[in-house]
Amino acid sequence: MENVGKKRPRPRRAFTSEFKAEIVELCQRGDRTVGQVARDFDLTETAVRAWVKQAELDAGTRSDGLTSDERSELARLRAEYRRLQQDVDILKRATAFFARETR
Repeated sequence: MENVGKKRPRPRRAFTSEFKAEIVELCQRGDRTVGQVARDFDLTETAVRAWVKQAELDAGTRSDGLTSDERSELARLRAEYRRLQQDVDILKRATAFFARETR
């Protein structure tokens, strides 16, 4: 009786960009609310709202966030920054090592 009233967490699902675009189109058409579309397709309302927001950002009708291109560029730049930081750390250790060796 420990699990009475507790819902099991929903497993994480992945959706294609085509599916997301169709859901966004249904929401933007205006004949159904985001909540109704989410219920009809067994999706979370939060996910559908995020898809709609991202589509609006990408289309330029909204400007309070990053577009998909900007997000991917940011991710690429962050990965490059991490790699460069590792390179700097290696060079610092090598410099310290050779400084000790020459004494």
